[in-house]
Amino acid sequence: MGEVIYLEYQFNIEPVQPASDILIAELGEVGFESFVEEGDGILAYIQKKDWNEDILKGISILENESFKVSFLIKEIEQENWNATWEQNFNPILVDEICMVRAPFHEKKNVEYDIVIEPKMSFGTGHHETTHMMLQHILTLDLGGKVILDMGCGTGVLAILAAKRGAEKIDAIDIDNWCYLNAIENVQRNQVDNVEVFEGDAGLLINQRYDLIIANINRNILLEDIPKYKDCLKKEGVLLMSGFYDEDLYSITKRCQEVGLSFEKKLKKNNWVAAKYVF
Repeated sequence: MGEVIYLEYQFNIEPVQPASDILIAELGEVGFESFVEEGDGILAYIQKKDWNEDILKGISILENESFKVSFLIKEIEQENWNATWEQNFNPILVDEICMVRAPFHEKKNVEYDIVIEPKMSFGTGHHETTHMMLQHILTLDLGGKVILDMGCGTGVLAILAAKRGAEKIDAIDIDNWCYLNAIENVQRNQVDNVEVFEGDAGLLINQRYDLIIANINRNILLEDIPKYKDCLKKEGVLLMSGFYDEDLYSITKRCQEVGLSFEKKLKKNNWVAAKYVF
C-alpha cells in the first residue's frame, strides 16, 4: 500500500450520550472507519480518498436540536497513527479472564491475553459491541469448532476464538486496511488456524460453520442473515452485534424468517449483542 492519508474529525458533543453512539453508527454508514471515544465526544477517521465535502449531509444526529455538536478536522498521515493510538488506547479486561492490549502495554496474568495493534481497524474491545461479543465467545465451548468472523476488523474476535480451542476460523473484512491489519494481529498472537480474507458475504459459497460471528451494522446484517443461515451447521450458533436495542425486533424477525431462533442478548449502553441458534 502507498501512503494513506486520513482525516480526523474531533466531535464535541453535549450531552455525550446517547448522541455519541448514534453518531458513530451514522458515520460508519458513510465511510468512517474508526472511532476513539473521549469524555466529551469522539474522534472519527476516514480515508481522504473516500471523503467529500458533503460527507456529513444526512447525518441526522447533527440536526437534532436535543444535542449540541461541533467539530474540527485535520489530516493524519498513516505513519502517525500508532502514536495516536498510544495516546488513546488503554488495555481492557473482559470478565476478569480476557485482556485486550496493545504491544506497548504490560502483560498481565490472565487466561486469554490478546495483543492488538489496532491502526485504523475497528475492534479494540473498547466499543460496547466488541466487548459484548468477546463476552459471548467466552461462554461458548469452541473446542474443535469451525468458525466465521464476518467483518473481522482487527481480528480480535477470531483470535479469542482460536485461543479458546476452535479448530479453524475464517475471518473476512471488506476493507483492505482491516484485512491487512487482521493478518498482522493474527501473526502477532501466534494463532495459525485463522485465515483472513478480503471481501464480503459473497465469499460464502459452500461453506459450513459451527459458529458465525458478525459485528457489522443493522442494514448489512438484515441483508446477509439468509447467507449466514445457509452456512450454519445444524445446531449452529449465530452471534450478531452492531445495532441498537430498538433494532432487535427487526433483526430477530429476519432470523426467524430463515429458521433461526433467538436465545439471548447482552445489552450495554443501548447497544445489543444477540445470540441465535439453528
